[in-house]
Amino acid sequence: MHKPEKKFSSFKDITKATGLVFGDIGTSPIYTLTIIFAITAPTLPNLMGILSLIFWTLIILVSVKYCWLAMSLSIKGEGGIIVLKEILLSSLKSGRKIAFATFIGVIGVSLLMGDGVITPAISILSAVEGLELIPWIGHIDTNTIILITCVITVILFSLQYLGTDKVASSFGPIMLLWFASLFISGLIYIIQVPEVLSAVSPYYAIEFMTKNGFAGFFILSEVILCATGGEALYADMGHLGAKPIRDAWYFVFFALLINYFGQGAYVISTGNSNLILFAMIKSISEILYVPFLILTLFAAIIASQAMITAIMSLVYQGISTKIFPLMKIKFTSTQIKSQIYISAVNWSLLIAVLFMIFAFKKSGNLAAAYGLAVTASMVISSIFMIWIFKFQKKYIKMSVSFLVLIIASIFLIALFDKIPHGGYWSIIIALIPFFIIELWARGNKSMYKSFRALPFDTFLISYNQIYSRGNNIEGTALFFTKNFEEIPPYIVHTVIRSNIVYENNILVSIATTEKPYGMLYEKIENLAHGLSGIRIEHGYMEIIDLQSMLKKNNIKEKVIFYGVDDIYTKKPLLKIFAFLKKMTPSFVRFYTLPYNKLHGVLTRLEI
Repeated sequence: MHKPEKKFSSFKDITKATGLVFGDIGTSPIYTLTIIFAITAPTLPNLMGILSLIFWTLIILVSVKYCWLAMSLSIKGEGGIIVLKEILLSSLKSGRKIAFATFIGVIGVSLLMGDGVITPAISILSAVEGLELIPWIGHIDTNTIILITCVITVILFSLQYLGTDKVASSFGPIMLLWFASLFISGLIYIIQVPEVLSAVSPYYAIEFMTKNGFAGFFILSEVILCATGGEALYADMGHLGAKPIRDAWYFVFFALLINYFGQGAYVISTGNSNLILFAMIKSISEILYVPFLILTLFAAIIASQAMITAIMSLVYQGISTKIFPLMKIKFTSTQIKSQIYISAVNWSLLIAVLFMIFAFKKSGNLAAAYGLAVTASMVISSIFMIWIFKFQKKYIKMSVSFLVLIIASIFLIALFDKIPHGGYWSIIIALIPFFIIELWARGNKSMYKSFRALPFDTFLISYNQIYSRGNNIEGTALFFTKNFEEIPPYIVHTVIRSNIVYENNILVSIATTEKPYGMLYEKIENLAHGLSGIRIEHGYMEIIDLQSMLKKNNIKEKVIFYGVDDIYTKKPLLKIFAFLKKMTPSFVRFYTLPYNKLHGVLTRLEI
C-alpha cells in the first residue's frame, strides 16, 4: 500500500539541510546592509526602499526561481546547472541549438567556479572584521585582520583531505543556532521600531528606484548580495531531496527577513551604519558579543566549506562528463558520495582565495567583485528553464521564468558597474575554468581526428590468424577501449604487431552517461575465439570500483593493458593541451586498479 507523503519534513532532515545548503545565503546579513549603506545615505526613505528590495529579491530570485521553478526540474532528483543543460539537450535536435546550449552551459559552470573563490574570502573576512568591536581589544589594524583571516583559511583548506563526513553532523545544529540568533536579534529591534515591517510593500522599492534614478539602479549591484548562495537550494537537491530543502527554506527565509528588518530598525534607532550586524548584537548585550562572534566565524567557515564541497563535486561531474582533465580523486566517505577530495582543486582554490583576501583587504572591497558571477549564472539557468518549460508545454512556469529572467538581467546590468571596481576579477577567475574546458574539448577533438583506430572487422582478421597459431600466453588479459566498433592503436600495436595474445582476451569499454546515477554491466561473449567484451555504463555521479566489479563477475585478470598518448603538435594552444594531458593522471588511476598488473603502451599522436 502506498504511504502518503509527509506534509512536512522531519526535524532531523531540516537540520541537515540547514547546515549543508544555507551557509552562503545565511551569512549574507553579516555584510549586505553594511556594504549598501557605505555608498548610500541611511535615510529613512532609503532604508525602507532597500529593505523592500531585499524582501522582493529573496522572494523572486530564491523562493520563486529556485524553490519553485528550478526544483521542479531534475534527473533522478539531481539538480544544478549541468543537470539543467542535460535536460535541455535531451529535447534539442538542431546542431546549432545544441552547440549554443552547451556553450552557455560551460559559461555557467565557469561562473559558478569563479563564485567559489570569492565566497570563502568574503565570508571569513567579514566575520573576522567583527573583532574590531570587541570592547577590551580596542582598535585592530587591517593587516592583523588579514593575517587572522588567512590563518583560518589555510587551516580550513589544509583539513579538506580528511573529509567533512565526520564534522558535517555538527553543521546543522550550528547553523540552526546561527539562524535563531539572527531571528532573535532582529526581532528585538523590530519590536522597538515595528514600522520597518511595512517595507514588505513593493511601493517602497519602486519609490526608491524612481527617486534615486541611476544611483538607485546601481544599488541593485549590492542588493543582490542578499541572494548569493540561493543557487545551493537547487544544486544540493540530489544530496538531501527537494522537500527537506524547501521546508528548511521557510525557516531560513523568515530568520533572514527578520534580521534584515531588525538591522534596518537598528539603523533608524541609532543612525549607525558601520558593521551593522555586529554593532546591533553589541548594543543588545556586550556579554553575548564574543560568543556571537565565535558563532559567526563557525557560520562563515561552514559557508566556505559548503562552497568548497560544491566546487569539488562540480569538477568531479566535469571529469565524469569529460569536459575537465582527469585528476586524482580521494573519496572521503563510504556513505556520502558527494564527499570527495581533489588535491589539485583544493590547493588551486586556496591560492586563489588568499590572493583575493590580499588584493581586496576588506569585505566591503571584496563586494565589488562579488555577485557578478552568480547573477550571470542565474541569467543562464533562467534561459535554460524557459527553454525546458516551453518543450514541456508548461506555459505558466515558462511565463514566470521569463519574468525571473528579466529581473535577473536587470540585476546583471546593474552589476556591470562593478567591473572597473574589482568585478573584473570575477570574470578573470571564471575565464580560467572556461579556458581549460574549451581547450580540453578542442584538444580531444583534434586527438580524435588523428586517432587512427582500426575497424573491428579488420582487426578480427589479423587477431584470428595470430590466435589460431596456438602460441598464446596463459591467463586473462584486459584491454581498455572506448567502444567495440573501433580498436585503438595501442591494442593494434600490442596484439597484431607484437603478437601479444593471451588465452582469454577481454575488451573493456567504460562510458559515462549524461545522467547522474545508474549502472549497467554487460558481458559480451564470443566476439571471437578467446575474445570477449565487457561494457560498463555509469552515471556521472556514480563511484566506480572496477576491481570489485570484475571480482564479483569471476574475472581473474593476469595483466591489464591501456594506452598512453604521446602528443606532438606545433600549434601553441594545443601545446598547452599536450602539457595538461601529460600532467594529468592516466584514467586507470581514476579506477584504482592494481599497479602490478598494469602495462601502459605508448602511442605517438600528431595533432
